[in-house]
Amino acid sequence: MTSFKDAIKSSNQGALLCLHVVPGSSQVLFPAGYNQWRKCIEIKVRSEAKDNKANNEVVETIAGFFKISPKNVILVSGQKSREKTVALKKVPVDTVCEMLEESFHGL
Repeated sequence: MTSFKDAIKSSNQGALLCLHVVPGSSQVLFPAGYNQWRKCIEIKVRSEAKDNKANNEVVETIAGFFKISPKNVILVSGQKSREKTVALKKVPVDTVCEMLEESFHGL
């Protein structure tokens, strides 16, 4: 079975997360699941994908989940796509895996 850890990579900036964004959701939810074919962690946001609103909500939601400043969450790729890669500055991959592991047990 494929693990959500396939969506997490290490870089010189910190951890990289591969995300699949579902805009226009009735609730904000992260993690909302794992897409094993795309190797992405799903995130649901209320904002529509207009005027960068969904991207901003993704950054805010990820920052809140990992208890870091939104300035330390950088959208690396996928500015105009549902498939995004975000960098978590100065957050070790091990810490990311541990925090997500706890959340995925409930899914």
